[in-house]
Amino acid sequence: MRLQLIALLLLPFVLSAQTITPDKSSSPPQKPADNSQWEETPADQRADLEEGIKHLLLSQVEAWNHGKLEAFMQGYWHSPDLTFFSGATETRGWEPTLARYRQRYQAEGKEMGKLEFQKLNIDLLSRRSAVVTGEWHLTMSDGKQPHGLFTLIFKRLPAGWRIVHDHTSAAE
Repeated sequence: MRLQLIALLLLPFVLSAQTITPDKSSSPPQKPADNSQWEETPADQRADLEEGIKHLLLSQVEAWNHGKLEAFMQGYWHSPDLTFFSGATETRGWEPTLARYRQRYQAEGKEMGKLEFQKLNIDLLSRRSAVVTGEWHLTMSDGKQPHGLFTLIFKRLPAGWRIVHDHTSAAE
């Protein structure tokens, strides 16, 4: 079921990618103009791309832990097309996602707690897209420790890497 969900989420990326037929001549293959052939990316460039995603996630954790929700939200695509799934709820758009976070973590009687991400797995699909999975953990002032899993779809936009889809679940 999980693989089917990931496949469904990635379908728009796959459909938008151009198919490149390798040249069978003896000359080395040319890089496609849209950089869609991931296999041609050198390992050091791959590491740089992963580092960009890790940096964004670290910035989000730091912002969260300083109570700066708007700074945390800078990691998300500032678009009405941003999607956030949690439980049976779908939130569409950057502003509604920010409002959701405010209601759950900054409303009266609520707190943000201390955030940690663990067991990160970054799967680069191309130079411009990635799937990141991991665990989130909050430590609240009363000792409670809500936690769960997440799957993030990243796109590299002109402003840098941004989360375009977030599917987060909480442990029960």
